[in-house]
Amino acid sequence: MTSSFDFGMAGLGVMGRNLLLNIADHGFSAAGLDLDPEKAAELEAEASGKPLKGTTDAGEFVRMLKTPRRIMLLVPAGSAVDSVITSLLPLLEPGDLIIDGGNSHFEDTNRRIEALREKNILFMGMGVSGGAEGARLGPSIMPGGDPEAYRLVAPILEAIAAKVDGQPCVAYMGAASAGHYVKMVHNGIEYGLMQLIAEAYDILKNAGGLNNKELHKVFKGWNKGALHSFLIEITANIFIKGDDRGEGWLVDKIQDKAKQKGTGKWTSQNAMDLGIPTPTIDSAVTMRGLSALKMERKMAAPHYTRAIENHSRPEREQLIAQVGEALYFAFIITYAQGMHQLTEASKEYGYGLNLETIARIWRGGCIIRAALLEQIRQAYTEQPELRNLLLSPAFLEAVLHGQHAARAIVKTAVDFGLPAQAFSSALHYFDAYRREQLPLNLVQAQRDYFGAHTYERVDREGVFHTNW
Repeated sequence: MTSSFDFGMAGLGVMGRNLLLNIADHGFSAAGLDLDPEKAAELEAEASGKPLKGTTDAGEFVRMLKTPRRIMLLVPAGSAVDSVITSLLPLLEPGDLIIDGGNSHFEDTNRRIEALREKNILFMGMGVSGGAEGARLGPSIMPGGDPEAYRLVAPILEAIAAKVDGQPCVAYMGAASAGHYVKMVHNGIEYGLMQLIAEAYDILKNAGGLNNKELHKVFKGWNKGALHSFLIEITANIFIKGDDRGEGWLVDKIQDKAKQKGTGKWTSQNAMDLGIPTPTIDSAVTMRGLSALKMERKMAAPHYTRAIENHSRPEREQLIAQVGEALYFAFIITYAQGMHQLTEASKEYGYGLNLETIARIWRGGCIIRAALLEQIRQAYTEQPELRNLLLSPAFLEAVLHGQHAARAIVKTAVDFGLPAQAFSSALHYFDAYRREQLPLNLVQAQRDYFGAHTYERVDREGVFHTNW
């Protein structure tokens, strides 16, 4: 078979198939490989005359591709990625490129880069965000690794990515595993934003008494203002989706157990390794864990009905305004935590990340796209070395204003016994970050008392220990 195809995709699930259709829409030919004959056939059935070919034969797949071959993997993270690489390696030639487009852990990506470099095969870890619809119509794409590898695929990626103001939402992120690292933190921010929205819903519903139609109206209104974002938009739509298997609203029939694939947890774990506080992301991971304890929660609930005193409902319009302002405040805090982690990780791992570029490509296609990201992009344009968004003049007034609403709704949540861990963590992060003096001097004294861990003083240089 003639080697005539521009791009190859191993893994023809919904994401892989949609990306190939997107590639073909932009004038590139592509081949797809999947061990499932039905998936390979489905690709060709959807091709409708487009330059796409599906196969279950790895040898045929590789022979179809122009050299240097550009092959993307969209298979589950972990051992499946290594398995596909192992099966393809004997068929490849020096200079060929393998791209891992899944949510692989960045340390696995570093390992694969080194292993394939020894065989003169280029390897690139690439984050892709936007879900199935984004893959088809334009995702946000975060490639990292060897700059030479990016040059091989840049024309295709720039063509298929989402566009904002005519700019493609893709850019070279940086060295080694930078692409997968940026996607990991993107997903950590996503966890935080989703948890904040869930808490806003809980407060409006159970403290404010809003029904689903009223919630739809509120979120639809928010999406026309400062909170304009993909997640707010889809949340508004969710509230008025009828149950197609019964009566009522679908959201009320969905089990309150949120699952996770690991990227949020990895973000929190790595932030702790770096010593970077990301409490709102951490809270979101924790709440997914608590949600999984459904049987235990059902057992505990009857015993603790007397834990909360009855409170009269707050004035509805005031509550709606406070929750909206608090949500915007907490969104800023969550992005600030994620961007701070990226700043420090870039130094630690030598990625060479450009925070303005990251904010720019997140403005379209990805799950956390929001109007707020244009302000974040501008902040990093004006201050490229900005350590934390809370130090940017661009957010000073919004944060000072929003913190009042955040305090009010956290109090409301406490009064009604509603868990608002993400809102609380965002507020407490702000309160800690804005304070010149924290009570951790006492912690240092305790550490020195029981473990002779020493301490520093405020009035003189040096390291000290006291025989308490």
